[in-house]
Amino acid sequence: MTPEITLAPPKRKRAPSAPLLLLRDPMTALALGYLILIALVAILGPMFMADLAAKPNFRARNLAPFTLEQGWAFVLGADTLGRSLLARLVVAARTTLGIAVCAVMCSLVLGGLLGLVAGYGRGWLSAAILRVTDIVMSFPSLLLALIVLYSLGPSVLNLVIVLAVTRIPIYLRTTRAEVLEVRQRMFVSAAEALGASDTRIIFRHIAPIVIPTLLTIGAIDFATVVLAESSLSFLGLGVQAPAFTWGSMVATGRGYLANAWWIAFWPGLAILLTTLSLNILSSWWRTYSDPHQRWRLELPRGGRGTKEKRS
Repeated sequence: MTPEITLAPPKRKRAPSAPLLLLRDPMTALALGYLILIALVAILGPMFMADLAAKPNFRARNLAPFTLEQGWAFVLGADTLGRSLLARLVVAARTTLGIAVCAVMCSLVLGGLLGLVAGYGRGWLSAAILRVTDIVMSFPSLLLALIVLYSLGPSVLNLVIVLAVTRIPIYLRTTRAEVLEVRQRMFVSAAEALGASDTRIIFRHIAPIVIPTLLTIGAIDFATVVLAESSLSFLGLGVQAPAFTWGSMVATGRGYLANAWWIAFWPGLAILLTTLSLNILSSWWRTYSDPHQRWRLELPRGGRGTKEKRS
């Protein structure tokens, strides 16, 4: 008898992990590194540089950058009161990013919950939620923020509330669209046939599928909120003195662009780099989270064009 020969199934090539794919893209890795650095600076920096950010030094008024006459803390120059711009950038990072994080988290949670209700239910409550959303979206977000802040007065709490309310419709409509598609799937019908409650179906079966999409939108929207907060602070309707943000620092330095450009340049550069890094990282994450587009990241460098030609 001839022995039976069994062929082992071919080994499937293991897909690269997310950190490895991220390190393959130098621009995305650089953006992530910058965001990690700015987050650490915002968390830890004010503990060491808060005094320098508030203490005036009239001998260093409008001190030019890259001079160490007053010490390393003045390497980026000083403002009109001789305060270290490096220290003020570090302290302002906590305020700017803290406002953006609170606004994005509030709008994501509230918009996601309302979107789950509006997408799964089909009664008067769903219709009422959609009508209120249409009313909010009919106003330009920045104009609505200006009206509310002018009426209630500028403060950190009012700024967070305004930014969160103006961003809720984005998460609500996205969640509702996802829920309308997911509720038609077989596992939802099976859960309904087994007698599962609506709350269990929404939070146990539908919400885990919707959350990754909301996180992707949140990463993209974070950059928009940072720009909106900077714009409102630049117009004088954001954080009020003695607190300050990157946007208010730009507003302070706009009158000295001719003879002290660095007062407005460094906070403007911080806003630019932060929003650019967020957009780069969110674009990479959007490609990675889509199974139909992930192959673009798995290609070796230089082989992307060949693959696109073959497809």
